[in-house]
Parts: sequence; structure tokens; C-alpha cells
Amino acid sequence: MNKFKPISISLSPNVEKDDVRLALNLIIRPWLWVNGKGVKELEESFRNYLGVKYAFSFNSGRSALYAVLKSLCLEKNDKAFLQAFTCNASINPFLWAELKPIYVDCNGDDFNIDVESLKKKISENPNAKVLMIQHTFGMPANMDEINSLVKQHGLILIEDCAHSLGARYNNQFVGKFGKVAFFSFSRDKIISSVYGGMAITNDENIAEKLRDAQLEFKTPSVFWVFQQLLHPILLYYVILPVYNFFDLGKIFLIFSQILHVLSKAVSKEEKNGLKPDYFPKAMPNALAVLAVNQLAKVEKFNNHRQKVANFYFKNLDEKKFDLPKQFPGRKSAFLRFTVKYLNVHEIIYRSWHRQNMLLGDWYTTPIAPFDTDLSQMHYKKGTCPVAEYLAEKTFNLPTHINIRKSDAKRIVDFLNNFKKEK
Repeated sequence: MNKFKPISISLSPNVEKDDVRLALNLIIRPWLWVNGKGVKELEESFRNYLGVKYAFSFNSGRSALYAVLKSLCLEKNDKAFLQAFTCNASINPFLWAELKPIYVDCNGDDFNIDVESLKKKISENPNAKVLMIQHTFGMPANMDEINSLVKQHGLILIEDCAHSLGARYNNQFVGKFGKVAFFSFSRDKIISSVYGGMAITNDENIAEKLRDAQLEFKTPSVFWVFQQLLHPILLYYVILPVYNFFDLGKIFLIFSQILHVLSKAVSKEEKNGLKPDYFPKAMPNALAVLAVNQLAKVEKFNNHRQKVANFYFKNLDEKKFDLPKQFPGRKSAFLRFTVKYLNVHEIIYRSWHRQNMLLGDWYTTPIAPFDTDLSQMHYKKGTCPVAEYLAEKTFNLPTHINIRKSDAKRIVDFLNNFKKEK
């Protein structure tokens, strides 16, 4: 056991030895970075896995969402209902498309859009065109009630499945309930190719427009692809093994990002509602190859997440912590195991680093990351009080494939030592 390597919820958590070997193999063959058979194989595998007619890959979930919005032929300033308690990556494509976000509060039980709040917002904005729902942390939203509202008010439903590949509602994969859906393969999602995303639909007209968008966006630069291929290699061999050895791994990671050797998950521009020049783009071949390898392991990943979640359910002290709710007919992918604790910022956040643990802070503000300019997101404080309350009370535990039972036990023992919230 490496005592300097942290128990981490992020830092490319899905990476296994075969993924690193594949990245090494690709990085020495630059002729495969942009063009090759990987994109076609990924899209075909994704269609087959979900059982949909059309799937189009992009270099990120936000590129895929932007392509989705273009495919719907919306007009400038059209209104779209979006939930708070989310990331700016889910909001920015609407701003880039010059649409107007209408924020809807979330439900404190499943962290998804609150149906009663949505009804109120619909009555206040009867001309809104779009509803995007998010299956937060892998838990499917209440699709029966949502679909009823969609049909009643003629809304276009987009499913944000960035957290939820493999999750099911009434035994049906999420992503198949709306007109169109998108997924993310970024570094800390269900499967990961460092950056990557997919848009899916069964609608032929939307599919044609998604295909046009994919061709219009083109692929990112070879240097950008090189940055992403470096990420799993450096994390695995350099950063994580010495992460807490005088903070060498942490320092190396920070300077690698400052010097643009490695990319950041969210850019400074995005925190201010702006669009970096590497979005929107199509999926390059090398990252598609990484994603194909991960997609082949998705059921193994999700079964492991369920086992870790079960361990948390069984062993965390329910008298101290408010554990995730479970719902009949909803099978969560458990991207993260989200716990409520009133004094999380003052007590737990300050303590886990000393235990060589990097647990999760999705989300500490209604639109994350914490330094996102909410005014640039068109969000006003007080708009979504439940989301703002949850941002002060929740934290996440890791469930990914590299969390062993001994790691989960260390986390549980660490948390159960805290006093009951007052």
C-alpha cells in the first residue's frame, strides 16, 4: 500500500492499468490522435448498449449539449427550464446558444428537479420551449411526473445524463425518455476518456442536425489531444504515487495545469459564461479509443459502485448522517454517494485532507464550481432555496472501481467518529 497515494473521489478515478497501457500506446502513435476507426466504433457501441437509433460523439458533454441545442432550431432568447444544484458545464451551452435559462429548484430527497417548483415556473413562463432534467449523481429523476408535464405543456425534453450512464427508471435506461439526451465521459464520470461526450436520439430530423453539427465543429487540435492522453499517464505514474509526499504530486498537478501540460476540468472562461476555443468540437479518434475501452467495462464499474454504496448504507451511522434516499423503480448508477451533514463545511471538509482523503464537494454552490460567477450564469441568490441549502449540507463519497473495501471502511470509520449534527 502506498501511504502517499490518497483515497480520492476525482483525479481520473476510473483509470485502470489497461487504460494507462492504451494511453501509452496511443501517445506514441500520433497518426491515430485525430483520425481513425475509434469514433465509428464508439458510436456503434453506444447505440447498441442503450438501444437507440442514433449516437454522435463530441469532445465533451458540453459540446454534445451545444450540438443538441443547435439541432432543436431554437430562436434567440427562447426560455429553457434548468435545475439548480448543477455545474456550469450544464448551463454554459444555453448561454452560448443565446437562450435564456429559467432556474427551477431541486428536490432535497433525490437532488433532481422538483416537480412542484417546475409546475410553478411553467405557469410563470408559459412560452418556454425546453426542459432539461438532470439525473444527479446517477439517481434517475421522477420521469413519470416529468413526462406528464412535458406532454401537457408541449415542452422539448432534454436529458442530462452526464452522471447516469447505465442508470435505469422502470427498468429502462435513462436517456431514452426525452426527445434527445447527452452524456459526458470527462475524467470523473461513469466512464472516462478525460474529455468526451455523446448525444443520442431516436428522432431522424434531430439526428441529421446533430450529424451536421459534428461535421461543422471539426476535431480539436493535436496538442489538445496530446494533453488529454498525458492525463491518465501522469496521474497514474507520477502525481498520485507522490501526491502527499511533501505535496509533490499536488504541486506537480498544479504546475502542469498552469503550464498547460495538462488540461483543467473547467476553464476560467467557463466560470464567466464564456466559451473556450476547444469547445465545441467533435470527438478525436484517440479519445474515442479510450472511451470504447471504458464502455466495455461500464457494467463492471456500475456493479462495483452499487457494492460500495451498499457498504456505505450498511455501515454509516444513520443517526449522524442523512443517507441517500432510494426509490421503487429507480436504479441509481451511484456515480457518487451523497450524504447530508449540517456542519460539513466547518467540520468534515477541514478534516479529511489530514486523513489523506480527497472526498467530494459536488456542489458547494447552486452552480459549481465554487468560483463560478453566478451573475454570468443569470442566477440570482434566493431563486432556488433548496439547492442553496443542499450546497451547504452535502458532500460525496467515492464509489469508483479503484475504491477497495478497505478504502470504504477507512472512510466510514473516519466519518462515524464525528459527533451527531446539532
